[in-house]
Amino acid sequence: MVYYQTQYNGGTYVSPLGLTNNNTRVTDVIVAAIHLNSPTLVHLNDHPPSDARFQQMWRDLAAMQARGVRVIGMVGGAAQGSFQRLDTDFNTYYPLLKNIITTYKLDGVDLDVEEYMSLAGIERVIRALRTDFGPNFVITLAPVATALYGGGNLSGFNYEQLYRDVGSQISWFNAQFYNGWGYMGTPSNYQSIINRGLIPAQKVVAGMLSNPGNGGSGYIDIPAAKSTVSGLVGTHQAFGGAASWEYFNSLPGNTGAPWQWAAELSSAMGR
Repeated sequence: MVYYQTQYNGGTYVSPLGLTNNNTRVTDVIVAAIHLNSPTLVHLNDHPPSDARFQQMWRDLAAMQARGVRVIGMVGGAAQGSFQRLDTDFNTYYPLLKNIITTYKLDGVDLDVEEYMSLAGIERVIRALRTDFGPNFVITLAPVATALYGGGNLSGFNYEQLYRDVGSQISWFNAQFYNGWGYMGTPSNYQSIINRGLIPAQKVVAGMLSNPGNGGSGYIDIPAAKSTVSGLVGTHQAFGGAASWEYFNSLPGNTGAPWQWAAELSSAMGR
């Protein structure tokens, strides 16, 4: 799966259609990032999702959905505030999120909590989403990888306790194995999560940087990433998969053919 945040690169629209046109076997496109800024203002990055600049994007994503790819909306991320608002004023802000999901026919949401939120607050959001959108709706979270094996955490709540409480309602975790929070050059950090005996491999997706310029340290080149992933597939038949941050300049194809990252990692998984 791929995170798709840069919809315009230097003023030029970046279409995600290369992922399906080139048979990369991508399963999910995660559109980033939704921000609940006020009771009347929701943004996709810097603009309302209804802005004319996104019209072609929504058409392209709908075409991908018609070919079986799920479109998931990422909430939060490095820009803080959305989850504090959901935590402290749920009745005002949750309907805004629900409306975005319904309006743009999203197949799921990725809750990227990079600010303090209470355990009760995130559980309330997850339970409400599951109740409102049913068993097939995708609900994922995007913790730093260390948060899944007893280490550092950006979210305020304990992910292992969250899993004990509502794990059956969580589709999977898009764990961030970069920026010092984990490493995919070897299988050891991924295996550290599985060794805890709580969260199974089918619910742990290995999130990696797809380009060393994408927001931090810990980029793993394609040969090393493929080697680690293929090894994990051999060890865990139900390996959860791989995710890239982010799409527009993914190597090895860079901006000219960013779909190649997904194709390479799919091949490493035997897909």
